[in-house]
Amino acid sequence: MASVQLEQVRKVYPNGFVGVAGATFEIGDGELLVLVGPSGCGKSTLLRMIAGLETISAGTLRIGGRVVNEVAPKDRDIAMVFQSYALYPHMSVAENLAFGLKLRSHDKAAIAARVAEAAKTLELDALLDRKPAALSGGQRQRVALGRALVRQPQVFLLDEPLSNLDAKLRASTRVEISRLHRKLGTTMVYVTHDQVEAMTLGQRIVVLDKGEIQQIDTPMALYEQPANLFVATFLGSPKMNLLFGPLREDGDGGLRLRIAEGVELPLRPDAAMRAALQPYVGRELTVGLRPEDMHLSHEGDVGRLPAKVETVEPVGSEAYINLGCGGCDLVVRLPPYNLPQVGQTVHLGYEAERMHFFDSASGKRLLP
Repeated sequence: MASVQLEQVRKVYPNGFVGVAGATFEIGDGELLVLVGPSGCGKSTLLRMIAGLETISAGTLRIGGRVVNEVAPKDRDIAMVFQSYALYPHMSVAENLAFGLKLRSHDKAAIAARVAEAAKTLELDALLDRKPAALSGGQRQRVALGRALVRQPQVFLLDEPLSNLDAKLRASTRVEISRLHRKLGTTMVYVTHDQVEAMTLGQRIVVLDKGEIQQIDTPMALYEQPANLFVATFLGSPKMNLLFGPLREDGDGGLRLRIAEGVELPLRPDAAMRAALQPYVGRELTVGLRPEDMHLSHEGDVGRLPAKVETVEPVGSEAYINLGCGGCDLVVRLPPYNLPQVGQTVHLGYEAERMHFFDSASGKRLLP
């Protein structure tokens, strides 16, 4: 096990394209850290630089305190699991697990012991004589994990390992990876574009966009205190609702967001937040509310927001109500009972203390 430290690590391609722009963070010894972001954000490039499969244009990379910028991949003491299983079809599970150790000239007894240990850990004991063609997708992925596991590396690197699995297998294999990490206590770096995988697996998450780190924190801290509009809307399913318009003061000393003609959102910030919002009076402001922080309102409730129901999506234990409100698209998460009808105009209430405020121009979160 080892920590991984990145200091202003950059990747610039010969054509001038910046793949990663100055990544600085540390992955703790035994930590499972997730790199997440949309396609092309730089997450896989960053992982490949840690692995040594991509050269580093600038900055310093350390594994276990050792600078490895110029160290060959085979000498970094890392193991990588790719999106494709890359198993040898003519070899049995046992032979696939043992192949890397044979290349490194380990003795037969040591190989047999490591293969048996990995097979037991991943519940592959009964499958050791089978060929990959006789395995399910989840079993093949476990073999790919086992092939990395027998190496006993300092760091595991996983590059979208669940992308080829169906939804049910992704969920079960995700649990297996989490369980395996707790059992081994090994440093793991996991790349995914799936925010659900990131939220459920990562002890900490690095959110990237266009080669730049947007925020690094624990899953719930990112969800509850996103640093900017990108993080706010990327993490969470359904994504955060955004309401935007000019901010104005009302006659009672309160603040209101003018969403459209005749449609205003009353804001009830505390004193500290109100001071942070004061410079935005007369300017464009964006307010965020999670779908679970909005609800159908009743006559007499304060701050009711009119909205028209566009679609109703029951998904079993809950329903997603898609609405239009003054040019803003909203989603509200509701219990699946007594749902409104498509085309109906309803009024929405909200948890004022759960509001998020963002500068519409820069996208940055406003803090008191």
